[in-house]
Amino acid sequence: MAPTYADLAAAHERIKPVARRTPVLTSATIDALTGAQVHFKCENFQRMGAFKFRGGYNALSQLSAEQKKRGVVAFSSGNHAQAVALAGKLLGVPATIVMPTDAPPVKLAATRGYGAEVVSYDASNEDRAKIAEKLAAERGLTVIPPFDHPHILAGQGTAAKELFEETGPLDILLVPCGGGGLLSGCSIAAKHLSPRCRVIGVEPAAGDDGLRSFRSGKLESVPLPMTIADGARTMSLGKLTFSIIQRNVSDFLTVGDDELLKWMFYLWERMKIVVEPTGALAAAALLQGKIDAKGKKVGIVLSGGNVDLAWAARQFAR
Repeated sequence: MAPTYADLAAAHERIKPVARRTPVLTSATIDALTGAQVHFKCENFQRMGAFKFRGGYNALSQLSAEQKKRGVVAFSSGNHAQAVALAGKLLGVPATIVMPTDAPPVKLAATRGYGAEVVSYDASNEDRAKIAEKLAAERGLTVIPPFDHPHILAGQGTAAKELFEETGPLDILLVPCGGGGLLSGCSIAAKHLSPRCRVIGVEPAAGDDGLRSFRSGKLESVPLPMTIADGARTMSLGKLTFSIIQRNVSDFLTVGDDELLKWMFYLWERMKIVVEPTGALAAAALLQGKIDAKGKKVGIVLSGGNVDLAWAARQFAR
């Protein structure tokens, strides 16, 4: 069942003692460049470096005592992996994470550092969800999916709840989109706190399944996207996230990898904050001029900051 705003508000109270209330930053330079009043919700400063901690902790904290004792299994390229690993550590819940062999080393190291067991798989020919389901059946674990789960969505939406509480109503809210958990959760907050706000999802151009689904009105998928936005390397939205997106989201935009790199480094340089490629998706769409926001009050979710600095240095040099 789709979560309501009441579920989102309850999630916010549930995670408040452990999650960071991340800052909302502004930039006079970016306002001048875009002609808009831009407010950045900086989830790159969240615990484990991304918004995913909100949903992960909200989901694990509602497990039964028996489920917590047996443990959980999740599948992720990195940020959901870290979120479930950290939430498990804080709640005393054993965590097993299914991660691709080509996961960013910084995210793999952090997941293990939080105490999770990592099970590797080849993303080119193995199904991560099936591997997780097999582990769950063999070990009696509870599967914690990365986005298509009401407790996950409610937790992720608390980021937008905090943003609206600080900025008041917005004209436009731009949100990165992979599987749609953050986007659908934020859209629930927007519908309640700023009903006239246009909520827009932003995807990597190589993984435009959300845009295709939004345009066609049916859930569509794409081959595994090859993009530097590893947090958005999903082949389709979830059934639950898509149904919420259909009701609450106004449009979709896409950003190419070269554009994404350009504006990611721009945020590093001008705002003095480190964001990862996926985290910069929404900002890149605005800065690249994919939408005319002149005279508008705009919110942007910077979804994460878990970037491999050695990789980033090579990209910068290139």
